[in-house]
Amino acid sequence: MLALIGQACFTKNMNNFKARLEERKAESTLQVLFKVARLLNEQAISAFNEERKGQKPYRPSHMALIPHLSLEGSRITALAQQMQISKQAVGQLVEELEQMGVVCRIPDPSDGRAKLVKFSESGKESMLQGLALLKHVERDLIHVVGAKRMKDLGIILTKILDHVEA
Repeated sequence: MLALIGQACFTKNMNNFKARLEERKAESTLQVLFKVARLLNEQAISAFNEERKGQKPYRPSHMALIPHLSLEGSRITALAQQMQISKQAVGQLVEELEQMGVVCRIPDPSDGRAKLVKFSESGKESMLQGLALLKHVERDLIHVVGAKRMKDLGIILTKILDHVEA
């Protein structure tokens, strides 16, 4: 009997919570932006991996690290701080990307004991390929929202990015 009462309470509370959650989501432009970004990121990674058939696939965690890599090279400790994950986790990602030929490790000229993680020549080419692929995704979105709105979206997002990075 108590189990049935508990289940009814749980169901009522869960339904109430779901309704409140959906209401809050609907009110949040950023929540929609985050969801769109996540879904487009998944699509882009999938399409990029499709182009690279026969090679080790990129994972979302690889793609999360790549924007933090400086073209001049980055230390693993700095990457870990920027990504807010452990040095061990970054080290594992770097190891995987190194095996894929995307990055290489070189001695840090400012500290011979440290290493810098840098894009390999193959990694630089992969970045350019990835950006070209994103242009294809953008063209698909133009069919959904129109060229003017897509251009306006780019302007708006750039303004927001400038503000957030300031």
